[in-house]
Amino acid sequence: MSGVIVTDPPKAELKDVDALAGFGVATVGEAMGRTGLLGPDIRPIQQGVRVAGTAVTVLSWPGDNLMIHAAVEQCGEGDILVVTTTSPSTDGMFGELFATALQRRGVRGVITNAGIRDTQELRDMGFAAWSRAVSSQGTVKATGGSVNVPIAIDGQVIRPGDVVLADDDGVVVVPRERARATAEASEAREAKEALSRAAFLEGELGLDRYGLRETLKRLGVEYKTYDAYAGESS
Repeated sequence: MSGVIVTDPPKAELKDVDALAGFGVATVGEAMGRTGLLGPDIRPIQQGVRVAGTAVTVLSWPGDNLMIHAAVEQCGEGDILVVTTTSPSTDGMFGELFATALQRRGVRGVITNAGIRDTQELRDMGFAAWSRAVSSQGTVKATGGSVNVPIAIDGQVIRPGDVVLADDDGVVVVPRERARATAEASEAREAKEALSRAAFLEGELGLDRYGLRETLKRLGVEYKTYDAYAGESS
């Protein structure tokens, strides 16, 4: 397998990346029209951590982490390493030594469609990671691949320089051209939710606030007393 290492991809502005970091993955996904989300099998190895950064993408052969070594050189301040393989793999392709090198370069975390190991060490050093698997199985360094090319995880295309946001709920990808607009849409959504939260604290129901009683009626959903319902069922 031959490949390419792209050295100078365009990236989202760091100020827009940091603005997106102020919102949860669910909020950003909703703000983009429920798009950009990776699947639910990509899970964090830690809790209570949210990171956002610009993607440095890696396409590797399964069970081979050679291209992660190549990608470290291409990583810098504010990046997140995003790794996938040419076919499914759960091998532990990433661990403490990679995290040490990336942390030194200002990388904010790693997201991989394969496996991670040394999870306790990663938590101890504060290096955030999301993966499809946790596995002690080691890898080789023998097959070419690519760095900073478009890749796909769970059907979601991730280009180098796109914004990747990850938290306890999962991972979302924001196209680099939409970073500023998505941050603004996320802010507007949070403001709207704040009003709803205040209303719910006062006792208002979602049925009334969102006009859902009419929706129930239109769908033919009826209200019945227990006795009336029980009588029909007997």
